[in-house]
Amino acid sequence: MLEQKLKDPSLLRSAGFIDGQWIQAPNGNTFEVLNPSTGEVIAKVADLGAQETKQAIAAAEVAYDHWKTIPAKQRSSILRRWYELVLENQEDLALIMTSEQGKVMSESRGEVIYGASYIEWFAEEAKRIYGDVLPSTSADRRSIVIKQPVGVVGAITPWNFPNAMITRKVAPALAAGCSIVLKPAAETPLSALALAELASRAGIPAGVFNVVVGKDSKSIGAELTSNPIVKKITFTGSTAVGKLLMEQSAKTIKKTSMELGGNAPVLVFEDADLDKAVTGALGAKFRNAGQTCICANRILVQDTIYDEFIKRFTNRVGEFVLGDGMADQTTMGPLITKKAVENVIALVNDAVEQGAKVCIGGKTDAQGDHFYQPTVIRDLTTSMRLAKEEVFGPVAPVFKFSTEKEAVAMANDTEFGLAAYMYTKDHSRIWRVGEALEYGMVGINETAISSEMIPFGGVKESGQGREGSKYGLEDYLEIKYLCLGDI
Repeated sequence: MLEQKLKDPSLLRSAGFIDGQWIQAPNGNTFEVLNPSTGEVIAKVADLGAQETKQAIAAAEVAYDHWKTIPAKQRSSILRRWYELVLENQEDLALIMTSEQGKVMSESRGEVIYGASYIEWFAEEAKRIYGDVLPSTSADRRSIVIKQPVGVVGAITPWNFPNAMITRKVAPALAAGCSIVLKPAAETPLSALALAELASRAGIPAGVFNVVVGKDSKSIGAELTSNPIVKKITFTGSTAVGKLLMEQSAKTIKKTSMELGGNAPVLVFEDADLDKAVTGALGAKFRNAGQTCICANRILVQDTIYDEFIKRFTNRVGEFVLGDGMADQTTMGPLITKKAVENVIALVNDAVEQGAKVCIGGKTDAQGDHFYQPTVIRDLTTSMRLAKEEVFGPVAPVFKFSTEKEAVAMANDTEFGLAAYMYTKDHSRIWRVGEALEYGMVGINETAISSEMIPFGGVKESGQGREGSKYGLEDYLEIKYLCLGDI
């Protein structure tokens, strides 16, 4: 059992966290959290709904009135303590994450550190929320701009990064002086609850950070978007759900920040360092079994090096060890649900039926319903679903292009615009293509582009707003102009 593996079993919580209290569903309802590798029931978690969400919002409103008045340096110190507690409990948090999400332990450990980095960053940024004194129109006036917290925030986070997707929303909100109500994914609520436990230990006051766990995402989301007390919605997930949340939020004119779907291309030009391009594309494609929003969704390779790239890339994919994320030898874990596997199967079948060739993989694995083999597919066309849809699985489609112009056109031929990558040694091309790609983030001879210090976010239908960096705090602040007369 998971509880027996933890150094601190009290981190494994199964109730919602509202106003500093652990809350069960009034009707006693629970839902099961499953280990995707084994099918084992890890925990039965309180199945909260709209009423508990309303309760959490009310608690957040009361807490906000106090939290926003706490000096920035004091808020910073509390967040810093939360950061330290997360690092102290890294192994337990990683065990919880791998158990409920499936990713290999090395990735889970890395995500805990990555998630903690946002807490550390915004703990520091809390002390750097600056205003301005503007030039006045007359000698007897002074014009001042101050920044104030937006208010109560509603956050909805996904299952693929159940730690970091939370900290990069909660940390800036709290640093700015906001309070927050979090709805984590029902597939991975345990990581969120463990973070809430550590936040409470760090001294974050009751009601400032609330976690509503439940299966009824629609009713919980509807309460967050319709309740006038909530002033901002932040969401990471699919574009379809993001559009719905924006539509619902419009009725009360809430601020929104959305980190939505992606269709990331990797452009590999003939002058690229091929070994580095292969390594970079591998990392970008198969991290978390391909279940990331900035995954390499389409690998675009120049025709003169197409066959050689596929040969080297396929050989490296053949070295992957598929299995339970808890096992030391495993390099890639399962997909989150059986439905996720079915979606991958449909995309691969569509490509094969239209003439694409599977170089390796292309099948489910005997280890269980959630396992799909790491796969490479070649000889694709832009009419196939793999060219248009986000895979969210361990499938690497490799497309061919002839010219730079064709590569850019292929890369931009999507409604998404989150991340793109390219490999080339031509510095003129770096600028031309980098500026021409319609994406919020572009990695050049590098695919490990994310950190707490950069503005993470996309353009087009991949969202709005940025997370991380100095820009990530702005989404949780309002600008107020003060005009002082009779000076």
